[in-house]
This record gives sequence, C-alpha cells and structure tokens, in this order.
Amino acid sequence: MTAPSTFGLSSEARNLHWLLTNLVEEVPGIQSVAVVSSDGLLLLSSDPGRNDAARQSMEAKPTGPRGSAADLATIVSGIGSLTIGAAKLMEFGGVKHTMVAMDEGSLFVMSISDGSLLGVHGSADCDMNVVAYHMALFVGRAGHVLTPELRTELRKSLESETAGSSR
Repeated sequence: MTAPSTFGLSSEARNLHWLLTNLVEEVPGIQSVAVVSSDGLLLLSSDPGRNDAARQSMEAKPTGPRGSAADLATIVSGIGSLTIGAAKLMEFGGVKHTMVAMDEGSLFVMSISDGSLLGVHGSADCDMNVVAYHMALFVGRAGHVLTPELRTELRKSLESETAGSSR
C-alpha cells in the first residue's frame, strides 16, 4: 500500500491516516478501507490513488470493489443507510456494525460517530472476528477526533489529491 501524502495536514488528520494505514498493514486479509461521512462522502481511504486511471492500468488485479475507493465508499454508505433504516423500522436502537460474508470476500461496516462509517473489504480467507476487533479499536481511537472540522479537512485533502492525480 502506498501511504497518502499527509503533508500540510493537522496532527489529528495525520494520526487518522496513520491509524488507517496501520489497520490495513497489520490485519491479515484486509484489502481496502474507507471512512465515509454521514452524508456518504469519502473522507479517508486506504488507497485514494485507485481513482487514478494510470495506476489502475498498471495493476494486475485491483484489491477492492471494482478497484475504486469511491466504489467502496458508495457501498458502505448504502449498507449503512439500509441497516439504519431497518433498525429504526424494527425499533432495535442504533446500528453498531454490519458484516456481509460472500463467497469471494467479506464486507464490514461499523459506525464511528454521528453517522460516520468505517468500511472494510476483506478477502475470503480473512478472520472476521479479528477484522471486527481491529475495526472496533480503530473506531475507539478515531471516534472522538472525527470532528466536523476534521471531516472538512479530510474531504478537502482528498479532493485536492484527486484533482492532482487527474492532471
């Protein structure tokens, strides 16, 4: 994984980038990670460069859904909305996490704070308990720092990175 540039970011944003990088590198079977705001916008990704067409053409096989961090963010946002709606309809309280096991991989979605979500795409052989445990650690460490100001900073950073890679 190539770590995104954290030059010029606040210490909180750099720490969040570090936590995300550490999650991907330390937990076997994690292929991609996305942090999504409550309104569905990608805030942080394990591989924001995946939106770069030149890099996609050089990769033998993308490791995330359709090879795009934005695709993972869209999926995470949709699953988050669906499960929140179901919980409200069933009057079971808030959604803590959702796990989807598929033949060729797994998808994990966990609430961070005020509607923000952590989404993880795991390989078919990942240990779901280990992934969920490390996601909970990430949420515990990141939840209190993910303020509206930090979300704005992360979004702007991601937008400028995307604009720079499309040139």
